[in-house]
Amino acid sequence: MNEVFLKKGKEKAVLQRHPWVFSGAIETVKGKPENGEIVKLLDGKGDFLAYGFYNNQSRVAVRLLEWNDAVFIDENWWRTRIQTAVNNRKKVLTEQTNTCRLIFSEADFLPGLIVDKYADHLSVQILTSGMEKVKEIWIDELQKLLQPKSIFDRSDATSRSHEGLEASFGLLYGENPPDFVEVKENGIRYEVSIAEGQKSGFYCDQRDNRRLVAAHASGKKVLDCFSYSGGFSLNCLQQDADLVISVDSSALAIETLQKNIKLNNFDAKRSIAIQSDVNKQLRKFREEEEKFDLIILDPPKYAPSRSALDRASRAYKDLNRLAMLLLNKGGLLATYSCSGAMDMPTFKQILAWAALDAGKEVQFIGQLVQPEDHPIRSSFPEGEYLKGLLCRVS
Repeated sequence: MNEVFLKKGKEKAVLQRHPWVFSGAIETVKGKPENGEIVKLLDGKGDFLAYGFYNNQSRVAVRLLEWNDAVFIDENWWRTRIQTAVNNRKKVLTEQTNTCRLIFSEADFLPGLIVDKYADHLSVQILTSGMEKVKEIWIDELQKLLQPKSIFDRSDATSRSHEGLEASFGLLYGENPPDFVEVKENGIRYEVSIAEGQKSGFYCDQRDNRRLVAAHASGKKVLDCFSYSGGFSLNCLQQDADLVISVDSSALAIETLQKNIKLNNFDAKRSIAIQSDVNKQLRKFREEEEKFDLIILDPPKYAPSRSALDRASRAYKDLNRLAMLLLNKGGLLATYSCSGAMDMPTFKQILAWAALDAGKEVQFIGQLVQPEDHPIRSSFPEGEYLKGLLCRVS
């Protein structure tokens, strides 16, 4: 087996079970490992540290898999990891919910593999050369465990280029999924486009938060920004909101939201869908002196890396300031960041700055996080990407 030696003093994170080894920490590579090949990681003295995927084109040169020298990473090792991840989601899947994340990359000790379940179909993203190399094994294991009608590859993420991989898109197993797959979440029905939808088709990471926020919607006038296919909007309608206005820049998202309202037999008169840039629409509402009782902000990832954090912080502040100005006194703001580079203390500080600029007082009355099918490894805090705050604004 090829060996990778760390520079002296660079082993601390590995000993703490962090799964990433950056290229700058490597002293030498013994042999000529292919990208995606498993290598043995050694410290500067030559003592064993861990096994992991190697990739000389990635800033994360080794993604660690196993810290026990006596454990051989063979086909059975991979199948056991897949089985464990799927079994850990059994509690999430009920009669009321048949969609969730089955495998969450490093959090499930499977770096670079994401698998989402949509009823009888699976949508996958393969983001590392190592997971690409053992693709046949995990596809076969998912077939055996779940008997899906299809496994569809949505590996068109730009992060594949960091591993020297081209975008990959299309059917991996079974029959092509229909244009729209019907799923249930919290008892609400959705039509999900696996091939054309954002990310892998649907954002199941907000499942618990949709329910928690909607519990405050009864009798309220609600504004759902970046509504996509209507997760928050539909939950608020289910909880008897007086009116829900949903805003998204995507025509497909608005069309899907309207389909989902009909699918659930909700009163269309209590729903208004607007295709527009959210920031522009918030300013328009301000000019029209519109007011709301509950506003939901679930924007895309503004800070994909730490280098983008300053610019993203300004964008988050302005977005939240605009929303605060549209709330009735004592109204609620449910606001999120899905940027891994953004931590909760920083996010709270941004909300404090936004409140100051808006001339508002803000109380944090709830912290909102990712659900249990998006676990966070104690040794990998980077997996905690979704942060949310429920705020009372006066």
